[in-house]
Order: sequence, then C-alpha cells, then structure tokens
Amino acid sequence: MYGMLLISGLVIGSIYGLIALGYSLIYKSSGLLSFVQGDIMTLGAFLGLTFYSYMGLPFVVSLLLTVLCAVILGFALEKGVIRKLLDKNVMAIYIVLATIAISYIVQNGAMLAWGSIALNFPSIFKVKTIKLGSISVQPEAIMCFVVALICMFILHLYMTKTKLGTSMRAASMDAMAAESCGIDVSLSTGLSWGLSAGLAAVAGILIGPIYGVYTTLGAVIGRKGFSSAVIGGYGNMYGAMVGGLILGLVETFAASLVSSTYKNLIAYGLLLVFLFLKPTGIFNEKAIKD
Repeated sequence: MYGMLLISGLVIGSIYGLIALGYSLIYKSSGLLSFVQGDIMTLGAFLGLTFYSYMGLPFVVSLLLTVLCAVILGFALEKGVIRKLLDKNVMAIYIVLATIAISYIVQNGAMLAWGSIALNFPSIFKVKTIKLGSISVQPEAIMCFVVALICMFILHLYMTKTKLGTSMRAASMDAMAAESCGIDVSLSTGLSWGLSAGLAAVAGILIGPIYGVYTTLGAVIGRKGFSSAVIGGYGNMYGAMVGGLILGLVETFAASLVSSTYKNLIAYGLLLVFLFLKPTGIFNEKAIKD
C-alpha cells in the first residue's frame, strides 16, 4: 500500500514540478508572475492526443510537435499581450490579471475545439505494467518522473551555462543595463515564456495517458504547481522540482491516510506554513528586487 502511495505521489509531484519549473523560469528571466501554465498544460494534452491518437503519429513526433506549438504560443502571448502591457508601464498586477484572462481564453478555446467530455489518451507503451518488487506500475508513470528530472537538469544548465540563459537572468535583474550590454531583452523574455509553455505542454502530454484529457485538467494542477514553486523557492529550478515532489507526496498520503476530502486543505495549508515560516522556500531563493 505504502509503495503504491509513494509512486503515485512521485508521479503527480513530478507533474507539479514541471509546472513549477515554468513558473520559476518566467520569474527568473523576467521578474513576472504568470497564471496561464495550467491551461497551457491542458492544451498540450489535447494537442498530444490529436497528434498521437487522431493523426496516428509516433509518440516522440507528437511530443515534439506539441512542445513546438506550445513554445510558439508562449512566445506569441508574451509579444502580443505581455510586452504590449509592459510598454504601457502598467503595474505588475495588471500582468497577473492578463495571464488569468488568457488562461480562461485557452480553457474555453480547448472546450470549443475538443468538447467538454473527458477523452481517453491511448497507452504509449505496449507493456501495460512494470513490476517494481511487488508493485505494478504503469510505464507512463515512470516516464513522468524521469522526464521531469531530465527537464529540470537541462533547464538548470540552460539558465546557468548558456549565453541565452545568462541573458535571460541579466534581463530580469536590470533590463536597461542588459540592453546597454547588447542583450536583446525582448527576445530573452519571449523565449522564457515560450520555454515555460513548452514545459507545461510536456506535463500535459505525459499525464494524459494516466489521468485522461479534459478541459479542466490543468486548472487545479496549475495552482498546485505554483504552490510547489513557492515551497521549493520561487525561481529556483531544483526547488521547483523538490517542492512539487513534496506537495505530491503530502497530498497523496493525506488523501489515503486521512481523507481525500481534506487533501487540498492539507496541501494549501502546507503552502501557508512555508509562507509564514520560510517564505524564501526550501532553497532560500530571494525575490527579485525592483
């Protein structure tokens, strides 16, 4: 029993971690908050279903096409909405409100395109289950955890070891100084929003075979991903994944050992505890100062 709970917690926690990675990337590169990640995850699940099931493309090709579409969407949203608002020197809260509006537009757009009925995402592997000792596990569940860790590692290397990643971080700290050094701030922030959308799409296509695909799939997961980012240390790549795994394990064990009725209460209660006692999160990530 406890083994199954552990695996279930790690799987959903890895999805929370992927969403949290997107939140952290946007904040680390632009100093902004976005609440559209969950619904882009839903869109990624629907696109993956379309490419893989309806069009019959191989899963790897479907994954790449889904991520590409999401990256383009994220880049376009930053250029078409967020950048326009920033050029008007609006308050940061307006950016948050804009992302909330976009999330509802994406959610309802998905409903118009694919309907409101939950759809079945076909299995990715021919093998239905894999034995881990006495526990039977879906191979898709293992893939969720492994891919999430790989994404975290690659993203960390990208942000710390590449010129583009360094440009993103420099642009978030002081856009004017970064521009004076020859950094294309507009391109850097656009790429950060595109990559965060790509991460959300990866989460969507990974979780589709396990939970199915429906229009509100990412609504709750998006909020849990944000909570994970805060718990781990908002803006920290490793913190995002650790926070996601902790939250996934806490709510999974709470649902089984206490009651599924209170799992959200316990999960968000944990968030409040961190906000009061350790607002910089597990990895002590400091907020970007104006």
